[in-house]
Amino acid sequence: MAESLPKAPGQQIPFVHFLTVASWVFASSLIAPLSLHSQIGDRQNLTFEDITKLSAPPASYRIAYGDDPSQYGELRLPSGKGPFPVAVVIHGGCWYSAYDLKQLASLSAALTGLGIATWNLEYRRIGNVGGGWPGTFQDLANGTDYLRVLAPTHHLDLERVITIGHSAGGELALWLAARSHLPKDSPLYSPNPLQLKGVVSLAGITNLRTYRPNCGDAVNKLLGGAPDEVQVRYQQTSPIELLPLRVPQRLIHGDRDEIVPLSQSSDYEAQAKTKHDDVKLTVIEGAGHFDLIAPGSSAWRAVETAVRSLLNLSNRSNGVRLRRSPKKHSQFLLTSGRVYQ
Repeated sequence: MAESLPKAPGQQIPFVHFLTVASWVFASSLIAPLSLHSQIGDRQNLTFEDITKLSAPPASYRIAYGDDPSQYGELRLPSGKGPFPVAVVIHGGCWYSAYDLKQLASLSAALTGLGIATWNLEYRRIGNVGGGWPGTFQDLANGTDYLRVLAPTHHLDLERVITIGHSAGGELALWLAARSHLPKDSPLYSPNPLQLKGVVSLAGITNLRTYRPNCGDAVNKLLGGAPDEVQVRYQQTSPIELLPLRVPQRLIHGDRDEIVPLSQSSDYEAQAKTKHDDVKLTVIEGAGHFDLIAPGSSAWRAVETAVRSLLNLSNRSNGVRLRRSPKKHSQFLLTSGRVYQ
């Protein structure tokens, strides 16, 4: 099993032999909706430690989109011939390098089980050389646009691509949909950004100005200063200041979230509606910050529904009818024996 990153961008490193991966993907596609219930039960208000204990099948490939060690993604492919819709998955962690893409491995695997290719992106963060402004945003842009390189080989449908991000990753997921609005003189400008079908923001940070006191002053560290010092940087990265996005946005937030206040989503929804954006907020009663990224949790059905609606997926995926009856089926997710902790 290869662990190191490729030396050249685009070189693919299989985690395991293709046939092994294929068997895992096929099996997980049969039981993905049954999810991780046996690991989390019916509990709510999950902790970060709970998330780190979730296990997931290995990714099909780890692929570099740049030369830096943090510029890579994990690509998971469904069974079948494709072309597959794609979810660009973006982890949170207040943009700090202490947190990485492993926390969304289970979410990525569950979405792949629905027939969706997932591109779980890593990127330079606060604490990494080149992280923060502008590198963090440039990495997300370059990683997302790299799907154009991956599409022919891996049968990806570039007409059906969404972003889904959690917490700080929700901010980045929304930003990816807004970057076409940036001026040409911005260091974040992309001349031809990949078009998105929509965005799913899971407890996303939508207003960088109002979130500034939180997470050890992470926003100031991300952007290199306060709003009165780097005004333009806030204008070009804070999702609420980039409205309207002109793509459908689905916001999901727990009403017991103590890390990202619910107002980050509710205020954003209200503002987006005044701009005539297609936006909808779903509030999960009793859910905390991390419930939203745990397949099988009380919040998971809302996450799955949002993803399906944006990608125009029915309750059939790859020819398999997806069942969801926790009273009749024990819920679990096949694992490879590799547990991320």
